[in-house]
Amino acid sequence: MSLKELLNTEVNMTGKQGFCWCFGGSRPPEITIEFGHTLKPMTLDIPMPTDENELNEKFEKLVEELDLDKPHREALFNLPPEKKWQIYCSKKWDEDNPSTATWSDFYIESLKKLSTVCIQFNDEHEASRSKLVENLKTALRTQPMSFVVRFIELNGLQIILDFLSNMDYETAQSSVHTSMIGCIKALMNNSQSRAHVLAHPNSINIIAQSLSSENIKTKIAALEILGAMCLVPGGHRKVLEAMLHYQKYACERARFQSIIYDLDRSTGVYKEEVGLKTAIMSFINAILNYGAGQTQLEFRLHLRYEFLMLGIQPVIDKLRSHENAVLDRHLDFFEMVRNEDERELGKKFESVHIDTRSATNMFELLRKKLALSLAYSSLMSILQHMLLMPYNNSSKCASQWLIIDRVVQQMVLQEKNGKDPDLAPVEINFTHIIRQIACENDIKSFQQKMREIEKANDDLNLKMQKKERECDAKTQEKEELISTVNKMKTKLEKEITNHQETKQNISDMSSLIHELQAQLENECAEKKKLQYMVSTGSLPDDAKMDFSSASLGFKSNSNLITNRTIPLSLPQNVSKNHLNAQNGPSLPPPPPPPPPPVGGPPPPPPPMASKRNPSVESSTTTARKKNTPASSQPLKSFNWSKLPETKLNGSIWTSIDEAKMYKTLDLQDFEKTFSAYQRKGGQFEDEEDKNQNAKLKAKELSVVDGRRAQNCTILLSKLKLTNDELATAILNMDEQEDLPKDMLEQLLKFVPTPEESQLLSEHNHEIDQMARADRFLFEMGKIVHYEQRVKALYFKKKFQERISDCKPKIEGVMEASKEVFRSKKLKKLLEIVLAFGNYMNRGQRGNASGFKLISLNKIIDTKSSINKNVTLLHYLLETFEKKFPEITNLEEDLSHVKIASKVNFIELEKDLAFIRKGLSDIEKELDFLRSHNTDSRDKFISVMTDFITVAAYNFSELEESYAEMKQKYERALKSFCEDPNQQPDEFFSVLDTFLVSFAEAKHDNDKQKLKKVEEEKRAKLEQSKKEKDKQRLLRKQESLSSNCSTDKLTNGVTENNEKGEFDDLISALRTGDVFGEDMAKMKRIRRRATAQTDTSRERIRNIQS
Repeated sequence: MSLKELLNTEVNMTGKQGFCWCFGGSRPPEITIEFGHTLKPMTLDIPMPTDENELNEKFEKLVEELDLDKPHREALFNLPPEKKWQIYCSKKWDEDNPSTATWSDFYIESLKKLSTVCIQFNDEHEASRSKLVENLKTALRTQPMSFVVRFIELNGLQIILDFLSNMDYETAQSSVHTSMIGCIKALMNNSQSRAHVLAHPNSINIIAQSLSSENIKTKIAALEILGAMCLVPGGHRKVLEAMLHYQKYACERARFQSIIYDLDRSTGVYKEEVGLKTAIMSFINAILNYGAGQTQLEFRLHLRYEFLMLGIQPVIDKLRSHENAVLDRHLDFFEMVRNEDERELGKKFESVHIDTRSATNMFELLRKKLALSLAYSSLMSILQHMLLMPYNNSSKCASQWLIIDRVVQQMVLQEKNGKDPDLAPVEINFTHIIRQIACENDIKSFQQKMREIEKANDDLNLKMQKKERECDAKTQEKEELISTVNKMKTKLEKEITNHQETKQNISDMSSLIHELQAQLENECAEKKKLQYMVSTGSLPDDAKMDFSSASLGFKSNSNLITNRTIPLSLPQNVSKNHLNAQNGPSLPPPPPPPPPPVGGPPPPPPPMASKRNPSVESSTTTARKKNTPASSQPLKSFNWSKLPETKLNGSIWTSIDEAKMYKTLDLQDFEKTFSAYQRKGGQFEDEEDKNQNAKLKAKELSVVDGRRAQNCTILLSKLKLTNDELATAILNMDEQEDLPKDMLEQLLKFVPTPEESQLLSEHNHEIDQMARADRFLFEMGKIVHYEQRVKALYFKKKFQERISDCKPKIEGVMEASKEVFRSKKLKKLLEIVLAFGNYMNRGQRGNASGFKLISLNKIIDTKSSINKNVTLLHYLLETFEKKFPEITNLEEDLSHVKIASKVNFIELEKDLAFIRKGLSDIEKELDFLRSHNTDSRDKFISVMTDFITVAAYNFSELEESYAEMKQKYERALKSFCEDPNQQPDEFFSVLDTFLVSFAEAKHDNDKQKLKKVEEEKRAKLEQSKKEKDKQRLLRKQESLSSNCSTDKLTNGVTENNEKGEFDDLISALRTGDVFGEDMAKMKRIRRRATAQTDTSRERIRNIQS
């Protein structure tokens, strides 16, 4: 059965009482339900029940789902049975054939996607988002109650609130924000969803946050919801809480500050500006006159005073210029209620008018009111104590007065049952305060104990950290020793094997030497015999032949001896001491040295360079002695460069005699000015005062340069060690780990120079009067080889760090050299590049058999003639991916190239030479201290002997690795025909740069592939969209050709009239109808009081005159 009739029914509900009809009022406002659209053509498979009760039962279920109030329910039940069945079938058809837009799940998923996507949208996507939220708002208004319930059950409200809380700035200024607020407004239009909004702990706070948006429509929508909430039971306090939350959210100085600012500012568009200002004034009137403001004068005065303090009255005067009837209605109501409240307040003090802007007027009223009461003494006490309050402009002063203000506010507003209509300005627990005062002494004592415990804890922590450092250092030394011992054990076993083989070779060679010596002696005897025979007479021919043969035999034997003695030379790496230690007494003595050459002994060696020239020594010893008068007290030193006596001949200094100048110089004043003693009190005193106060003021002796002494004192203060503790740490090689590496490095800058040591030794009897730096240098100078000890200790602490710096460099170059030499991928890449290069180049540049590696970095300079963004390297990578995919992971084969590209042999050899010299200096220092008596605390020999054993072995390993590394690197250079003198940072940086370009080109190719895939996908989507649009157009044409359609009645309203009860409440608030009865009542009161007011004003003028 099809519905082809047109429904055109109007249900008019007249009558109105109050403004809270939607929350249980007896008579609701006029609501019109229109059925203006034609019904959609459909075929009804279910026949209409013949029993009217059955029809009413089904229709009742439909009406229950629509969540209508009683008058609207009755209006629907009064419809004819045919209309009821038509509506029922229409809803049934919608339920059986739901579209995507009617599913709550669809909107939930879409909102979740909107909340999680954080990218910047273009205009098309933005319009799509706005349309989706607008459709949701329409669905929440027009769909059945089951849709709204399902939406709430799927946590739709929380998703909307989360979206509003987490949206970005652009979204907050867009229409999406406005539509989201509209969704919440739609939820407020029925009782069930409205209950969920009110029950949510943060919903009103989040709605209030929308006031920060610059979108005028969003501001108006949020203000309308907040204003209507003030009229809802329990909503007024939630709105006040929300405004306090917004004060913190927007960093306002005072509550309602942004609202008054928006009320005063101009937006430029008249319609928007008037709409916003009307919404603000309706909100202000609602928050002042509902909730606690309906019954409490004190609350209205308190809350209005907040607005007045923010300057609302001048703004209201300025708003009158808009001449808008609706806005003027709200302004009139605000001023009317204000005048009435002030009149009521004046009655309490028997006054017509109270000037709240005059402190004198208000105090005079209080004084008259309390003058004859018991509270007058309290008023006087309050005033007296207020006189003692601070009156400066500091923030602390303002805070103290603010506390008094808030305490009085809470006392005034608090109701008899102890509840506060507004948020409590302050919460004072007097019992807690009394207990705090009583326990103040206990708290102070506990705080003192706590500070002592904290100090003790800090000391223990410092000691523990010190012990941990010692433990770590010892553990590291132990691990290094174990590792070194294991390596030395392996090397010793290898050396023993080599030694045994060498001993066997020596034994074999010794026996061979004896045989050859015997043969040589026989040959020599035979030679002498033959020479004698030749000298005494002639020989027969056969004897001469024998003699010639014998001579030849002697020469060949001599050559044999020479050749056979060559293996006797020992390997270079076997030291002489090592060999002597292992030979033992069983070895035969070495062969005698060869006879000296003809021509006599060699000349004696030249004299040692260290011997002094007698002439220089004599000239030094014969230096003339100066007749310089002695000073009566130690003086500061003059840092000059003294000329030796040998260089004075022929100079002006030979004609200068300063002795005669001492008679004319004021040496006494000079001593006073440049005395080595420094007074702690500052300036020098007169001689007479000096004699009187010599025993009262302490003096410091300082002969060291002032800047150097100051820096030394700063260093010693950082060390926090006494001179004795520092000397002990130097002697025992810092067993307690008191001297960090950086402090040792600084100590090396303050080693006493010979000049300083000489100056300080002249005043060794005044050690107690020396300054801190002078005494430190003096006491450190008494330590034997102090500078060498500090250097050795610093070297010991830095040794492992230096080894660790060098080892990765050596290993990096070694591994990188192996990688480039062995890499098959690199070889294949060079082969392909060579092929392409010869194919591209002609003439002299072509027909190449190889190329330098630096040419790899010029591949990117060759660009495609089709696309300038494509280089030869991009093309090579495409070729590799298609035909040689293993080459695309070339960087895996050359993982150490980046490290090797930062290594320079010159710097590395400097580091190795520094370590070598440091080890040599320690060995010299050990030799020196072994031959001298040392302090009982001195542990230099024992500690550094162990250290030098391990360090020398570790360094020898490092040098072996360095030699191996250079061999591998030279092999790599040779394999690529590079300059053998090329440094690693030059050679490997070429490969490193190429690998970077290789990776970038690979990334570009991948990016281009993704872009191509996206373009293909986009083309498919566009094609699909065109087909869908075409099909949609066809369906629309079919729909337009139909003669009738169905109008949907859902959620208690029609599509033509999407307004709900909450919207009606907002509309009444916007127009001011909600205040109509109050305004009429006040106008009547005003007319009655006109005569009295005029009389009062005349009386005031008479008094003033």
